[in-house]
Amino acid sequence: MTWKRILTAAVLIPLVVGVVLRGSTAAVAMAIAFVILLALFEYFALGDAIGHRAYRFWTGTCALLLVYLQWLASATSSWALSGGMVLHRAPGRSFLGLLSVQDTFFVFVLGFAAITLFTRRPLVEGLPAAGISASGLLLVAFPFSFAVRLHGVPSVGPMLLLFALVVVWVGDTLAYFVGRAIGRVKLAPQLSPKKTWEGAIASLAGSFLVALLFSRWIHIAPAHLCGMAAAGNVAGQVGDLLESAYKRSAGIKDSGSILPGHGGMLDRIDALILAVPVVWYYWILVASPAS
Repeated sequence: MTWKRILTAAVLIPLVVGVVLRGSTAAVAMAIAFVILLALFEYFALGDAIGHRAYRFWTGTCALLLVYLQWLASATSSWALSGGMVLHRAPGRSFLGLLSVQDTFFVFVLGFAAITLFTRRPLVEGLPAAGISASGLLLVAFPFSFAVRLHGVPSVGPMLLLFALVVVWVGDTLAYFVGRAIGRVKLAPQLSPKKTWEGAIASLAGSFLVALLFSRWIHIAPAHLCGMAAAGNVAGQVGDLLESAYKRSAGIKDSGSILPGHGGMLDRIDALILAVPVVWYYWILVASPAS
């Protein structure tokens, strides 16, 4: 299992780093959209396991709209924000340029209402379908879409996104190996029996090392980098445990098998789902020169 995990990482990491550092924000948005759809459909498979069938096509469509609006916000002059929303319509944009991120949820509700009223599904499926569809959009697609916003930050965006990724990657790696080597005290045995406090502490320590390393390349105060690293690492560990809770609820070990040694896409990005938006909000609220 370990060699598969290492080999998969050795293939994926250079690819991801190349896209983040060399690709445009539009290219990153397309890659994020693809990853979100894979993770979202794995999340829906967890719902299927407990008899909660999502409205997959409609929820996936709204997830793509979320990513588009996050890209639009970063591509126009309006990363002067209010709660992550697009404030101004860019010249020449379509009517979609008038939508904000929060409007996506209203569009989702309208479409969901129409589907519920006119679908031929048994009515007994209505509430479970609403729960698994809405939670997928809210818990997977929405937070991870902030990777597009982070990449679109002027001048430092690609490095900030890479920073968030490396904080999680290094933290995951240290938690895995330190936990296996010396882990004794269980972190959350009811959710993930193999996770330990020793591994969690090693993960947090690794995030500070990443911050010190990146201080050579990003012109951000080291104190802010350490703050972002710590906040992102803790959020990532919480995200990892949340996904473990979802899988235990569904009685499933891995969300999928698309990534040998890592399980599914949702297994791979579970920590990033919370870590990325936390790093983004730390940047705009605390570390940004405009904050």
